[in-house]
Amino acid sequence: MAYSEKPWLKYYHQDVSEHLQLEERPLTSLLTDSVKKYGDKTALTFYHKTFTFKEVYGIVEQFAACLHKAGFQKGDRLAIMLPNTPHYIFSLFVSVRLGGAAVQVNPMYVEREIEYTLNDSGARFMVVLDALYPKVKSVQKNTSLEKVIVVSLGQQQVDLQDGDLLFEDFLKTSAEKAPEVEIDSKQDVAVLQYTGGTTGVSKGVMLTHYNLLSNVEQVYEFMFKALEVPDNPKVMSVLPMFHIYGLTCNAFQGFRTGGNQIILPRFELQEVLETVKREKPFQMSGVPTMYIALNSRPDLEEYGFDQIEHYNSGGAAMPVEQLKKFEERTGKKLCEGYGLSEASPVTHFNPPFAERRIGSIGIPMPGTVARVVIPSDGGSLEDVPQGEVGELAINGPQVMKGYWDKPEETEAVLKGDWLLTGDLARMDEDGYFSIVDRKKDMIIASGYNIYPREIEEVLYQHPAVQELIVLGIPDEYRGETVKAYITLKEGEQVTEDELMTFARKYLAAYKVPTEIEFREVLPKSAVGKLLKRKLRDEEVAKKTKMSK
Repeated sequence: MAYSEKPWLKYYHQDVSEHLQLEERPLTSLLTDSVKKYGDKTALTFYHKTFTFKEVYGIVEQFAACLHKAGFQKGDRLAIMLPNTPHYIFSLFVSVRLGGAAVQVNPMYVEREIEYTLNDSGARFMVVLDALYPKVKSVQKNTSLEKVIVVSLGQQQVDLQDGDLLFEDFLKTSAEKAPEVEIDSKQDVAVLQYTGGTTGVSKGVMLTHYNLLSNVEQVYEFMFKALEVPDNPKVMSVLPMFHIYGLTCNAFQGFRTGGNQIILPRFELQEVLETVKREKPFQMSGVPTMYIALNSRPDLEEYGFDQIEHYNSGGAAMPVEQLKKFEERTGKKLCEGYGLSEASPVTHFNPPFAERRIGSIGIPMPGTVARVVIPSDGGSLEDVPQGEVGELAINGPQVMKGYWDKPEETEAVLKGDWLLTGDLARMDEDGYFSIVDRKKDMIIASGYNIYPREIEEVLYQHPAVQELIVLGIPDEYRGETVKAYITLKEGEQVTEDELMTFARKYLAAYKVPTEIEFREVLPKSAVGKLLKRKLRDEEVAKKTKMSK
């Protein structure tokens, strides 16, 4: 079955259209349309403070007036370095309202990373949390940054310098309305989403107004149109907004659906449990480590997770055993999807209205075409036979414009109308796709191709295992060999030999880890994604040190 036949369409709900009528309009239309539709309903809840859709619009307009007066022009970049707060939403919309681009800056960055991002993006203005303000000021002189606006949540007093202002004080600096700005939605960049690469050098993904609005519409069409969504549904907004998953599927999607975003600054297990019990949200999006953490609680059933109607997971592959366990304990279906920063991000999802296949990323979203290919030496893409492994390629309106100021890197992944994802995948006869592994994570040991995810799925079945990462490390004899890094559940004990014996029951001998390292914690990104790259860097450094 060829991709051109789109076998997945037979699973589309009758109310879901393959062909979306996508308008070329500015991203701020999400906000203005929500004001017309939902007006005085609650848009954001942040602890004891709420904002209606009208109130959000009013703050954005006031912020835009002040930022324009301070010199912000069309094409400028506004760096945002905040945890999840209403101020994040205000800053996102104000940057695009003035024809600029929001630069997503991870709040966990150290000075070197902050300096790189500011210099690479050329941002002249920045919104930052008070606790992070000293880091920004320590590197400002080495950047193009001119003005810093500080958000204080009442946590600490901050000594402002160089005319910088607190957010509330900045909003008092102008009474004039900002001028309207003409937007070319397919060309004007709305967000610079910084993402790591195989080289470790962060790249700014240029997402246009059209890219982001298209993905919001695709998600709405596929995920919400066929569901019975209550009026002003409560949505857990705990995914970091500076991550593309949280940006599109919570921050922006909330305005499309008229939802009340229950905002938490970060994922703290007890706070999430208590918030769900108190707020009784309709929907929750998370990454696998969040669901694994929830599974670890013996009292999960006491907090009302069985009342949440719609769960989805993305950002990384969800271990099958953990998915089954969560579903058994909540009685709800957990649907996995797939996306990447370069696609705004969502491209695939297990449909909530049709068959959900465990271990699959589901089927392509409306307006999206996917292929499994092998890039040829001449630059063309050759489809692999159905069911075989190749690189996943994506075509759709959500695919990025390119990497900011990096034409060679752009050319390496954009092939005509197709985006090469760097993920190895296969498509079954029904058009459901499965990710085998990252192309760069595949282990080649003694000539055998080994996919770490397969080994991880097996080891996750052991009752003592909490979290794990499998990767290939250099080996003089095999070229590479398999190593597993494992954290254990509280109160559990198991030896390296016992785990290897367990693995041999389910894996060919060449796939069984030759080394297992137990750790208290595993490295994670701010969104909770397990970071193989950090462990790989450790192994390279260790190998280099031994060779000296």
